[in-house]
Amino acid sequence: MPRRPEGVDTSVPNIARMYDYYLGGKDNFQADRVAAEEIIRLVPAARTEAMTNRQFLRLAVRYLAMDAGISQFLDIGVGLPTQGAVHEVAREVSDGARVAYVDYDPVVVSHANALLTQPDRSVAVRGDLREPAALLADPVIRGHLDFSRPVAVFLLAILHFVSAGDDPAQIIATIRDALAPGSYLVVSHVVPGRVQDREVAKEIADRIYEIYGRATEPLSPRTPAEIAALLDGFELIEPEILARYARPHELGGAASQSPVGWRVLARKP
Repeated sequence: MPRRPEGVDTSVPNIARMYDYYLGGKDNFQADRVAAEEIIRLVPAARTEAMTNRQFLRLAVRYLAMDAGISQFLDIGVGLPTQGAVHEVAREVSDGARVAYVDYDPVVVSHANALLTQPDRSVAVRGDLREPAALLADPVIRGHLDFSRPVAVFLLAILHFVSAGDDPAQIIATIRDALAPGSYLVVSHVVPGRVQDREVAKEIADRIYEIYGRATEPLSPRTPAEIAALLDGFELIEPEILARYARPHELGGAASQSPVGWRVLARKP
């Protein structure tokens, strides 16, 4: 059991801790496990999708560090960093890689800072994706990353917690405009899914929305076309290119799309 953080209501399911549970982590509480297990019952692919999404992160970082010449990484909505986080994978390729982690949850940021053994190379700060201008102006981030050079921005399993009312297209545009040409955006997003090749029944979908509605953030799935529309001004790169960066012992399929998740690598020209 993790230590109960002071001032945190552990009776409310937390999306970061639920995701940690999907990944087999131990930084979660009873309410998180109950909610996550209900999601897994409704969508059996949820746990596999989370693990595949983590593998997608590894493949993308390797590609960016090895072949795209990227040495700066900004991971927004990092959640609880687990083994194989951006800074660990990037250091396998480039010891000089610099990584900034951002999350709006102070417990997540505290946890991330505790895991960072080289603070001169990696930092973790509190920020909200829904306020991108303030996030990008954070003095710690600005002091750590040089935005006059290309940066890879990771938005993994986070955009589907941004509602239409928060204007995700404008959020992405603000990030895009702050990046130098040659920068990258790495996205994974929940899509309206299928269960055993059948459209998810409305009552199942409603139950999923209800569970996340009781958690720290509601869920807003989007179709691949809707996700692609958010990435105006970026060149989309087929994720299959990442397959060559997988190690023999690692999960397969991380570079392909799935019935419940859509992953994309995009470049600012």
